[in-house]
Amino acid sequence: MAEIETLTVQFPSNGHTTSGYLAKPQGDGPFPGVIVIQEWWGLDAHIKEVAERFAREGFVALAPDLFHGKVTSEPDEARKLVMGLDRERAMRELDATAAYLQGQPYLAGTTVGAVGFCLGGGLSLMMGIRSQRCGAAVIFYGGNPSPLDQVQDLSCPVLGLYGEADQGIPPARVNELETTLHRYGKEHELHIYPEAPHAFFNDQRASYRPEAAADAWRRTLRFFRAHLGAAAPAAVS
Repeated sequence: MAEIETLTVQFPSNGHTTSGYLAKPQGDGPFPGVIVIQEWWGLDAHIKEVAERFAREGFVALAPDLFHGKVTSEPDEARKLVMGLDRERAMRELDATAAYLQGQPYLAGTTVGAVGFCLGGGLSLMMGIRSQRCGAAVIFYGGNPSPLDQVQDLSCPVLGLYGEADQGIPPARVNELETTLHRYGKEHELHIYPEAPHAFFNDQRASYRPEAAADAWRRTLRFFRAHLGAAAPAAVS
């Protein structure tokens, strides 16, 4: 495992400044870059830990703060934050996050990966659809775009990871996405974990399922290493 460093960075977006939590291996690189997109809780300790896990595996990971300092652990408050989120602004901020990474001398390759969870899972897919800076997108139990035919504009490979017992994003919706990806000839891999609920990857929640989470992590690392231009170290946690 690589020794890492972490810091808060700021970068221009929407005529303002956006901040994010950056984790990278020590050294000059080059390292593949990954954007880690938050759940509806905000840029909390779990998302920061995910960024750090990527860094220990040889990636530089940047998690932008899409709620601009607001973090919660209460579902009702999280729902309000999501309802108040300007999706177009969020997409511009994600593109600005990718541009920031692309401007760093330690970045390997010409594109970055995107991985998101719940709210962030849907935004990760949208990055693959909307941003040419995105070279690979991973969806952890994220919603489908509306309309679904936006998938025809997808410009990168997609890995989707879902729970069979997810009541918000049931297998039928995953199957709709897979059918659409096939229709437009998009490179993809979708996997549904038996009996796993929504947020099965979040080890700070009762929904956590260790076996599904471990397998999803392995798949994510393998996927990014295959598509992001430069190989990270071979260690897999």
